[in-house]
Amino acid sequence: MAKYATPQDTPRIMAAWGSVPAQLSKENRKFQYKVIKSGARAYEYETAIDWLKAAGMINVCTRINEGKMPLSAYADNASFKIYMMDTGLLCSKFGIAPNVVLSSPHSFDGFKGALAENYIMQALVVNGFAPYYWSSSGKAELDFVMQDRNGNILPLEGKSADNVKAKSLRTFVSLYHPPYAIRVSAKNFGFENNIKSIPLYALFCLKP
Repeated sequence: MAKYATPQDTPRIMAAWGSVPAQLSKENRKFQYKVIKSGARAYEYETAIDWLKAAGMINVCTRINEGKMPLSAYADNASFKIYMMDTGLLCSKFGIAPNVVLSSPHSFDGFKGALAENYIMQALVVNGFAPYYWSSSGKAELDFVMQDRNGNILPLEGKSADNVKAKSLRTFVSLYHPPYAIRVSAKNFGFENNIKSIPLYALFCLKP
């Protein structure tokens, strides 16, 4: 950052980058400038976030208010989540040892969902998707929504374990009637109630 950014921009870029783990640790994961610094405003850090995105260090997931095609037409660019481009880097920055991820102690339950979301976002972007997230008047929020090469709008709910209750996914399906929905979790492959189940380890198989 210090090498390629201007001296004026470098401190803000580093501050924005350093706040990503804390942003993900929040319950709703929505990016908030005040987490970077108390009283921070968007105009102060927008350039820093754009720099991190252009450098390939973060993935930005923007909110949509409608699950309709094209998704970009319904994007709310003021509301977004930021994920690290590499989940291993996220674990390193948090100091999460590999044995903690493998053994999943009860004390790790609170952050396991954020780690799974970061992993899913990373896999979707690498596979060629442009994911968004959806929320509706504070009543429901769906982790990811994307559009395939045929123009189909596909909702995706991510779970870090085998608990697959997904009220928000059902809400989205009832409103927008996608051809099918996707659930990524610790459960095995399956197809039931028009929901494709994909285990976390096999997400690389999902293509646009």
